[in-house]
Amino acid sequence: MEKIRVAIVGIGNCASSLIQGIDYYKTKSENDIVGLMHWDIGGYKPCDIEVVAAFDIDKRKVGKDVSEAIFQLPNCTTILYKDVSKKGAIVRMGKVLDGFPDHMTNYEEKYTFLLSDEKEASKEDIVRELRASGAEILLNYLPVGSEKAAKFYAECALDVGAGFINNMPVFIASDPEWADRFESKGVPIIGDDVKSQLGATIVHRVLTNLFKKRGVKLDRTYQLNTGGNTDFLNMLDRSRLVSKKESKTEAIQSQTKIRLEDENIHISPSDWVAWQKDNKICFIRMEGKLFGDVPMNLELRLSVEDSPNSGGVAIDTIRCCKLALERGKGGVLYSPSAYFMKHPPKQFTDDEAYRATEEFIAGKREN
Repeated sequence: MEKIRVAIVGIGNCASSLIQGIDYYKTKSENDIVGLMHWDIGGYKPCDIEVVAAFDIDKRKVGKDVSEAIFQLPNCTTILYKDVSKKGAIVRMGKVLDGFPDHMTNYEEKYTFLLSDEKEASKEDIVRELRASGAEILLNYLPVGSEKAAKFYAECALDVGAGFINNMPVFIASDPEWADRFESKGVPIIGDDVKSQLGATIVHRVLTNLFKKRGVKLDRTYQLNTGGNTDFLNMLDRSRLVSKKESKTEAIQSQTKIRLEDENIHISPSDWVAWQKDNKICFIRMEGKLFGDVPMNLELRLSVEDSPNSGGVAIDTIRCCKLALERGKGGVLYSPSAYFMKHPPKQFTDDEAYRATEEFIAGKREN
C-alpha cells in the first residue's frame, strides 16, 4: 500500500503518542496487538501512516525533526517507544493567534510553552509547506481555546484540498457553514474533539445509555477531571473552556432519555496537578432512581495516561479519512465523527456509531 501522508499542527503530548505509536506498531503483527480498535482499515495498517509536515510555536520544537521534537518539554507523556525513526519532517514555525495562552507565562518553563523567536508563518507559508510535503490529511492538535488558530488551519486545509481531522473542541465539522464549505470543496473532515479509546467521555456515555436501557431515571451527574499536562494547565483559564465544556456535556446529554437541567449536570476539567503529568484522573458520580422510585448512586474513579488513550483513535480517523479521499467523498464523515469524536454533527449511541463506522469502512455506507 502507498503511505498516508499526514501533517500535524501542535506537536504536544497527543502528537507524541501518535507518532511513537506508529513506529511501535511496526514491530507488531495482526496476531500480536494490544490497544487498537482496527489493525486493518481498507488495506492500511498503522505503519502505513507517514508524517511529512509539522507545525508548532515552541522554540524547543521548531527546527527539529518531528521524531526529536516529540520528546521535548513541555511534553510529559509516557514514552512507549523511544527509538522513533527520523521522519525527515522538520517542525516549522506556525501561526500563533490564540494558540498561546497568556496565563501560562506565569509558570515554570518545564510546564509551559516557550514561544519561538522565529517569524510566525503566514497562510501562504503554511499552504506552501503542505503542498511541498504532499500532505493529504491535516491533523489539528492545538490547545483548547485556540478558536482563531483552529479555523486558520482549517482554511489552509481547504486551500490545499487536504482532509481535516479536528481533534480539539473548536466546532468546525459540527458547524453547518464550515461543513458546507468542506462539502462544496470535496474535502473530507472528521470532528470535533477526539474521544479517547477508554476515557472519561466514553465511559460516562456508556453508563448513561445503560441507565436509559435499564429503566433507571438519571437525576443528576458530574464528571470531574484532573491532570498535570499542558492541556490541563491551559484550561486553568476558564475563558478557554467554553467549547470544551459544551463538547463534553453534550456528549453525555445526547445519551440521556430526558435531557438534564443545567444545574443537574456538571462535566468539566477541574484542576491542574503538576505531578500527575500526562496521567488523568476522572471522578464520575451518577444519581438516579430504580423500581418504586428507590434512590441509587454510582461512583467511579478512572486513571489513564491521557495522550496514549487517544493515539489508537487518531490512527483510525486518519485511515478513515484516507478512504474518503480515495472514494472522492468530501464533507463531513458523519459515521467516523460520531464514533471517534465527542461533538460530532450527529450524535448516535456508541453502538450505533460503531456499526455505522464499520459499514463506512466496508464501503456499505457513504459517510
